Amino acid sequence: MSKAKPFLKWAGGKHSLLPELVKRLPRSYTTYNELFLGGGALFFEVSPISANLSDINSELINTYTQVRDNVMYLMQDLADLWDGHDEEFYYKIRKNFKNAPYLTRAAQFIYLNKTCFNGLYRENKSGEFNVPVGSYKNPKILDEDCLLEANKALQGTTLLSQ
Repeated sequence: MSKAKPFLKWAGGKHSLLPELVKRLPRSYTTYNELFLGGGALFFEVSPISANLSDINSELINTYTQVRDNVMYLMQDLADLWDGHDEEFYYKIRKNFKNAPYLTRAAQFIYLNKTCFNGLYRENKSGEFNVPVGSYKNPKILDEDCLLEANKALQGTTLLSQ
C-alpha cells in the first residue's frame, strides 16, 4: 500500500526536516495536532489515526477539506483545469480565484499552486492571490493517486482555519 504524501508544493515546507522531526515526536499520543499545516509533509509522514490540522490560510484549509470530503468531484474539476493550462488561462483563473464556490476554489488553489512561480502563496493588500505564472513545461496538476491517498489519510481529521 502506498503512503500518502503532500499534494501541494509549499514554501517553508518541512519535507527536508522530516527525519529530525520524526525523531523528536512523542512515542505515543492520542491526537496529533499540527498548527502550521502548509503542505502537510509531517502529517502525511506520521499518518496518525486522529488529527487536528490547522493553518491561518483559509484557502489552504478549504482545499484540504475538499480533498477529504469531495475528492472525486475535485479531481473532475482539476481535469478540466488541466485541459486549459497556458499563461493566459492561468491569469484568468488567478483573477477570478476568490469568487468561486468552495469546491471549485479548491481545484483552482491546487491548479495555481502547481503552475505559479515556485508554488508560492501570496496575497496583496486586497486579499487577492498575486503570484505570477511559473515556467513549467508539463506541470502535474492532477495527480489522482496522490489525491486519493491524501483523501484516505485525511479521514478522521479535524481541519481548522486559525
